[in-house]
Amino acid sequence: MAAKACSVLNPGATRGLGLEMVKQMVESPWPVRQLLACCRDLDGLRAEVRGLRDLAKKHPNVITVVRLGEYSLCSILLQMGSLVGKAGLNVLVNNTWVLTHGTMQTTSTQEIQAAFNTNILGPMDITKRTFKMYLFFLMSSAATASGKPGMFCSKPAVVSISSMVASMATVKEMCSFFPMASAGLNMLTLCATEEFRKDEILFAVLHPGAIDAPESVEGLLSVMDSLTEKQTGVFLDYEGKVMPW
Repeated sequence: MAAKACSVLNPGATRGLGLEMVKQMVESPWPVRQLLACCRDLDGLRAEVRGLRDLAKKHPNVITVVRLGEYSLCSILLQMGSLVGKAGLNVLVNNTWVLTHGTMQTTSTQEIQAAFNTNILGPMDITKRTFKMYLFFLMSSAATASGKPGMFCSKPAVVSISSMVASMATVKEMCSFFPMASAGLNMLTLCATEEFRKDEILFAVLHPGAIDAPESVEGLLSVMDSLTEKQTGVFLDYEGKVMPW
């Protein structure tokens, strides 16, 4: 990220955009200071897991990998606190989601529940529980450490990766339960924006585009660097264009 060196918590770092985001955050000319990358099976043989493992070995002083499920959320946050210190945690990236392509008639109740659990309840849970416990302290520390007013990603920020299909304007183009779950994530972001505005914590929803991961992440990080209090609560694409709700 081109902004002031910061610390990042990435709950979905083993594949796709999440893995590419880890790569670009640590290998750019302006790398992050600390990155806590979460995964479920670091010992797995999938190419994505090997990619994260290799990055962690290459950047041991920056990347810390934590297995989700092996540690409680409180333990993960305590570990994050020991890494970032008084500088605090700057950015939480909510980038874990699942796709469901079925219609109301073809999608099972279990598939719908899985989509809502991952796309809405997952981000809500990690944002809510971490704010209640330790993350709020870490992010508040980042706000204090920055020494400047306003909202930026070099101060506390929560960025959620959503999709263009979450827009109500696209419902006729893609009528399935993935847009419903993603729209819920967008609404969650709007609610959190107002709740934490007084604490100067920036919230944003970003659409990664239907393009290759490296190009998408490069754009997403550029947009994240440009965010200020004027954009908190916005829905933007990877080029910074405003998306319709």
